Amino acid sequence: MNDQQASVAARIAELSSLPIAELWPLWDRYFRSRPINPNRAFVESRIAYKLQEEAFGGLAPATRQRLEAIGAKHSKIKLRAKSRDFHFAPGTILLREWGDREHRVMVTAEGLFEYEGSTFKSLTAVARRITGTHWSGPLFFGLAGKGGAQ
Repeated sequence: MNDQQASVAARIAELSSLPIAELWPLWDRYFRSRPINPNRAFVESRIAYKLQEEAFGGLAPATRQRLEAIGAKHSKIKLRAKSRDFHFAPGTILLREWGDREHRVMVTAEGLFEYEGSTFKSLTAVARRITGTHWSGPLFFGLAGKGGAQ
């Protein structure tokens, strides 16, 4: 084991001995928002992953896609529609006028959507926040017609 690996391993091993109050600053360093129902094991595992990712690099996009495909294939939860047909570059801004104002949504580096300080997993969730009713996110933002993707 080289020095960098030993250092990362030591930092990860230390996580379990830290009070939860000391884990939160680490969490905040890597994530935009805290989990709704925090579980210490979850918090530790996510921080440990980010420490390793920071030191050694993350998964290659092809590996990530392969793992997502395997997970979807074996999941008991079946998706209603194909997952995210749109792939935006991080930093992309989507604009929509609604209710006499302009709404700006930014695509994050993680592929999530940031709107007014909150992070959303889908454009549909953002559209629901803006309108108060269910909308297809791609349709609301003009990315798809009523008959499907353009």
